[in-house]
Amino acid sequence: MAVPVAVSNWLRWLFPEKSLGRRGEAAAARYLKRRGYKIVARGSRLQPGELDLVAVRHRTIVFVEVKTRQTHQAGHPAEAVDQAKQRQLTRLAVTFLKRHGLLEYPARFDVIAITWPKGQRRPKIEHIKNAFEAVGQWEFYS
Repeated sequence: MAVPVAVSNWLRWLFPEKSLGRRGEAAAARYLKRRGYKIVARGSRLQPGELDLVAVRHRTIVFVEVKTRQTHQAGHPAEAVDQAKQRQLTRLAVTFLKRHGLLEYPARFDVIAITWPKGQRRPKIEHIKNAFEAVGQWEFYS
């Protein structure tokens, strides 16, 4: 039985489809959980931006930047984590660590690159551990 157009539109308004980025972050969180990571924050908004995922594994705090693309037409998703983005993530990570009293714990930056072609149910997930070192005047050591 077909759903009338008016009802279909109403349902889409009531339950909007998640954006590709949000679907990618959810897939990355599931991926990390299956590998023994504990997700402690998702979409943590701080000044001047947002941390996609913050996880803990073996007493190490892992800041995870998730990049999701449908194709590699504009380059590999991980290529979007350039110097400027690395500086921003470093500042956000230091802010997060200070705010939660966690500066004494080791930390690292990972990138999860997701390619999720339109119409496919499952994405291709690449986990790049220790993708970059802390950048800029906010450097910290693990």
